[in-house]
Amino acid sequence: MTNRLWAYLTLLATLAFLGSYFIVPGFNGFEPSQFPNRIEHPPVQPAGYAFSIWGLIYVWLFVAAVVGAVRRADDPDWADFRPWIALSLAIGATWLPVASVSPLLSIPVIFVMLAAALKALFSVGVTDRWLQQAPVAIYAGWLTAAAFVGLGVVMGGYGLLPPTPAALVCLVMALAVALVVQYRLHRAPEYGVTVIWALVGVIVQNTGPLNAAVAGLSILGIVAILGLRSTDTE
Repeated sequence: MTNRLWAYLTLLATLAFLGSYFIVPGFNGFEPSQFPNRIEHPPVQPAGYAFSIWGLIYVWLFVAAVVGAVRRADDPDWADFRPWIALSLAIGATWLPVASVSPLLSIPVIFVMLAAALKALFSVGVTDRWLQQAPVAIYAGWLTAAAFVGLGVVMGGYGLLPPTPAALVCLVMALAVALVVQYRLHRAPEYGVTVIWALVGVIVQNTGPLNAAVAGLSILGIVAILGLRSTDTE
């Protein structure tokens, strides 16, 4: 399949992904009424304002896809990541409709999105950093947080674990993934910054009333990511 065709498919997948927002507008996490155990404020879920980052992600991915199709369609440096980001976004176009109906079914969907997004991030080229690497890194960083947040909410909502233990387990897993990715991909600090954005949102969510365990783990996660970035010599 030619580079040009993948460029157009990536643009098409991006448009489908953006279109899903208009099908299910204003999604700020699962609703308590969607679960057998009603939890009004799941401790693993960031404060509502943190979800505003989707606006940045949508716009940046759209601009990158348009430029990629119009000006970089035949550029071999753009070739490797396109199949993976197109796959992630095409699957992502179904996620909001699925999540609005069934949080349980949405979890495997978002983890497939995350896997494809991480593969895309590791495959981005070295040119046009702000149109290749940056939007994919921010997208993958938010998905890293969102996938495990969703898992934690579902675990608590279905009574698999109490809300705080569910939050702690899922935050540890999210941080493990984030630290491995950031360690192996020092050239993409946007990824770690986005995970930090999510962790700050979790801290805000857990300060009133204070959930010291979840807020404390989130702070440790931020320190770990920043500490890892400080070792970057590239």
